[in-house]
Amino acid sequence: MTDLHYLSAHELLEAYRTRALSPVEVLDAVEDRADAVEPTVNALSHRLQEQARSAAVEAEARYAGRGGGDPRPLEGIPVAAKEEQPIAGLPLRLGSLLTDDTPSPITHPVVERVLAAGGMVHAQTTTPEYSCAAFTQSALWGVTRNPWNLGYGPGGSSGGSGAALAAGTTILATGSDIGGSIRLPASLCGVVGFKPPYARVPGVPPFNLDTYCHDGPMARTVADTALLQNLIAGAHPMDPVSLPAPRPVVPDATKARGLKVAFAATIGDFPIDPDVAANTRALADSLRDAGIKVEEVAIPIPHETVFTAALIHYGAIFGPMITELGDDDRLSRYARRFADRAGQALTAHGFFKGLCLEADVQQALADVFADYDAIICPTLGSTGFLAGDDHVDHGVTVDGTYLDFYLGAALTPVFNVASRHPVLNIPTGRAANGVPTGAQIVGRAYDDATPFHIGAAAEEAHRWWADSTWRPDLAQGPTGNQV
Repeated sequence: MTDLHYLSAHELLEAYRTRALSPVEVLDAVEDRADAVEPTVNALSHRLQEQARSAAVEAEARYAGRGGGDPRPLEGIPVAAKEEQPIAGLPLRLGSLLTDDTPSPITHPVVERVLAAGGMVHAQTTTPEYSCAAFTQSALWGVTRNPWNLGYGPGGSSGGSGAALAAGTTILATGSDIGGSIRLPASLCGVVGFKPPYARVPGVPPFNLDTYCHDGPMARTVADTALLQNLIAGAHPMDPVSLPAPRPVVPDATKARGLKVAFAATIGDFPIDPDVAANTRALADSLRDAGIKVEEVAIPIPHETVFTAALIHYGAIFGPMITELGDDDRLSRYARRFADRAGQALTAHGFFKGLCLEADVQQALADVFADYDAIICPTLGSTGFLAGDDHVDHGVTVDGTYLDFYLGAALTPVFNVASRHPVLNIPTGRAANGVPTGAQIVGRAYDDATPFHIGAAAEEAHRWWADSTWRPDLAQGPTGNQV
């Protein structure tokens, strides 16, 4: 029971039940860890210590049978919530200097359900401005760094959540994903993140109506991710399009045996750095060893098709939102550049063209799923983005290919276009720069269970956070490696 801040939620719940640990003791460990590493990592936008302390005392009383009812499913588990998900009474800043400290009148359904389940929401996590980037930095909160290599960022936009999990400053975390914003930080921080299928987890208006948008869970283990997902899924009156709760997912490696999985070393012509490719292939090999039928396939979805469709979509939604803010010089360069790029795509091609391209993407995936139970592919083609770089004036080079838009290195937007597919990011290893790499396990539309079963098989083979060697060494500091 050393390093309490790195125990899993399942381990903590068992320890609470047997009275081997108390929620107050664990909250102290997480808070002490945050005191030690937050000045370096900067993953927490707000620390809600008073509220969390009160919740910890209540949880301790429940486990001791001293009134307040029986322990609930997340009783006494520290949870960090992405700041984009509002909490009534707290400001909703969205990483922007254009917002103020006006208290939010509502609590996001995801946070509401975490609190109702006994989770201790002890912090909110950093995001880029308006969650519009695959890195996490803002004029409001500064630069969030990757605990594995402080010279790199943790990805975005749920970068604070990913970094907090990797640094041990929370046990569970929430995120949201409109282009990879759960999966990219999960990949770069070496943790697990789940993009649910559209409408599986309720959101808040008006973005609950955006089919690219998904709120979801992040954790260090597959089982913990499933635990949180089961609690936040299901219809909610705040979100009229949210779906009824599905059967709870219980990850089971034995149920993965015999499944037929399509391994895509890449998708279409997306470039992949050699370290990412090698680690993804090693994952596929380990799944074969676990009794899963893994076959390599080509998925003919061109990079240009995905990003033209996605930018048209963003141009129809994010572009007008930024335009409404007016010509305010407090808006970050990267938010303005993203809105401009997306607006140009919408103007050049029109919304109907975007729908046609989205249909092409969905059909290509449907052709694969006609023969396979799941797809495995890299999450991100590159080995990370430098901390503090806003990528406004340049792109990124991946395996010798220059991409003028840094987000083009991500394979995640494919499954925001094809948003009904559940996608689980799991770690695959680390690159030469020390930054973790990840793979996406993609299920058929609304088949949430299969990615979790395959993820459980991978975790059983590789052990990741169960192995004390899979920990960032924050004492190392930046290595100075470049992208």
